[in-house]
Amino acid sequence: MSGHSKWATIKRKKGAADAKRGAVFTRLTREIVMAAREGGVDPDTNFRLRLAIDKARSQNMPKENIERAVKRGGGESKDGEVYEQVFYEGYAPNAIALVIECVTENRNRTVAEVRHTLTRLGGTMGAGGSVAWQFNRAAYFSIPAKGQDFDKIFELAVDGGADDVVSDGESIEIIAPVESFKLLSDRLRAAGIQPEDAELRMFPIEEKELSVEDTLQVIRFIEALEELEDVQNVFSNLKISDEAMKAMESE
Repeated sequence: MSGHSKWATIKRKKGAADAKRGAVFTRLTREIVMAAREGGVDPDTNFRLRLAIDKARSQNMPKENIERAVKRGGGESKDGEVYEQVFYEGYAPNAIALVIECVTENRNRTVAEVRHTLTRLGGTMGAGGSVAWQFNRAAYFSIPAKGQDFDKIFELAVDGGADDVVSDGESIEIIAPVESFKLLSDRLRAAGIQPEDAELRMFPIEEKELSVEDTLQVIRFIEALEELEDVQNVFSNLKISDEAMKAMESE
């Protein structure tokens, strides 16, 4: 199982906890706002927005909340809140590099919360560019493997410019250059294939493997960052071994 597949498994296991915390609606709202701002308010032509709306519906988010978020992203709503996407860089314990993606209407509050959490848990905040050079930005798609023909998806993805197509039995993942995102989105849609995730992600150029105990410490560190309301994603160069994965699942 690839490193990003293992992170995806961790995310799935955390889904119920996110819902209990009530953070899921906040994050989905911001995802819709940013998708509408960047690609327009029509989900038929904005794949990222369509996926964000589908996610919101699957979490029983009220229709009026979804519509309000779309309008806000499209500039139709004048509610006084203007969201922006910001990235922060730093290190977790054991010199694990982090890129922290946030969506916020108050940059000063967000950077203070991120810095405080990093410092409190034994990490450090880095200057802009101090960590990002260790990552490449790429398009990412995750498709539930059940009922899918891997060979068909593999051929479709490669023809659409994908660099890598892998499956762990539960999901099929496609990684492609950023500029291939829309083409692959359109090809998947035309084939009637609905991803559960489709976004631009930061992938480490080289991963760093730690002991099982240290790996679990870093995972808990990242989870603490992800609990911050303004944090959408945390990308790291941590390599998760099979042993660490089993230890995490037994917790």
